[in-house]
Amino acid sequence: MSVQVEKLEKNMAKLTIEVSAEELEKALEDAFQKNKNKISVPGFRKGKVPRQMIERMYGKEIFYEDAANALIPGAYEKALDECTEDIVSSPSIDVVQIEAGKPFIFTAEVALKPEVKLGKYKGVKVDKVDIAVTDEEVDAEINRERENNARNIEVTDRAVKDGDMTVIDFEGFVDGVAFDGGKGENYPLTIGSGAFIPGFEEQLVGAEIGKEVEVNVTFPEDYHAEDLKGKAAVFKCTVKEIKEKELPELDDEFASEVSEFDTLAEYKADVKGKLEEKKAKEAKEAKEAAVIEAIVSDSEMEIPEAMLETQQRQMVDEFAQRIQMQGLSMEQYFQFTGATYEQMIEQVKPQAEKRIKSRLVLEAIVKAENIVATDEDYEEEIKVMAEAYQMEVEKVKELLPEKSAEQIKGDIAVRKAAEFAVENAKEK
Repeated sequence: MSVQVEKLEKNMAKLTIEVSAEELEKALEDAFQKNKNKISVPGFRKGKVPRQMIERMYGKEIFYEDAANALIPGAYEKALDECTEDIVSSPSIDVVQIEAGKPFIFTAEVALKPEVKLGKYKGVKVDKVDIAVTDEEVDAEINRERENNARNIEVTDRAVKDGDMTVIDFEGFVDGVAFDGGKGENYPLTIGSGAFIPGFEEQLVGAEIGKEVEVNVTFPEDYHAEDLKGKAAVFKCTVKEIKEKELPELDDEFASEVSEFDTLAEYKADVKGKLEEKKAKEAKEAKEAAVIEAIVSDSEMEIPEAMLETQQRQMVDEFAQRIQMQGLSMEQYFQFTGATYEQMIEQVKPQAEKRIKSRLVLEAIVKAENIVATDEDYEEEIKVMAEAYQMEVEKVKELLPEKSAEQIKGDIAVRKAAEFAVENAKEK
């Protein structure tokens, strides 16, 4: 196998990869063996037709696609090993030559890591973030805990109020005609939650149990049901149940139930301490983000479109993995939200560009400051991974892909570069 590299404009390159005729012939034979039981030729039983007969009847090209698909991944991986360029995108593949008895030739158009003209990265000025915790913030945090521990009390002696949890029956009509999907029975609805279209929940305030009320609304112009967009509708509703939250008293007993402390004063002090830790962490992250953003804005680089597209797809794939862990597929997500893969790709584009530029300037700082990740740094990182996955350190090392050590050390060096930039930044 051989590979030639041709530099193109805008940090792109074309790899021309040639695979020997012998390897192509083996791939063609493998394709024949895989497909021979599916091909019918008069006078022969399936699986017993000679390859030459099949190629004569259906054309020599019959096995070309399978052979190419089998050869390209491995040949491309070998080309990456031979190529000295820093490739940062998925390849765009184009078959140039595929013919029995001749070398198999294809091209892979890829993005190359762009050069960075690093701007000012020492003494960057950023706004100081206030990390003081106020009494109001402490009270708000404690009230959230009270909400979490509230009891739901059934109400029978009054009408619906804002914030009540209700159970309702409803049926919707447009121009006096009931419409599909507009009916519900024993539907749980918290008044003020915004779960229904604007104006619906507010009109249930004052409704009494068992008495039908009419709710007049207009569907939004961007409503998901095409036949209801912008239409005026009347919903006939009956409240069947009302419940309200009863918050626990704010006293020592409450503190002992929701924390390890015996008194409310101790509990409040602990809440304040945790909020201070949280604010300090958020301030550190915000400062790092601001410093990197300032360095990026003062640096110059040309991001290849293919590199950006690869990052966008990676981010959507990461999202898919996260929701899959919660038991939701992307198909279900698209169905529930009405979004499409293409819309998500476009939506993450600004963040993808920001992620790429941030990484590139940090890598440039690594180079400028000769920042390195030591073997000790690497071992510590593996230890952290082992603890996270609840595995032995040596087992983690066994499972890591080839060349992962270099990647992990690169990530560590980038983190060190971010710390370096923050330590050398100045607060306004």
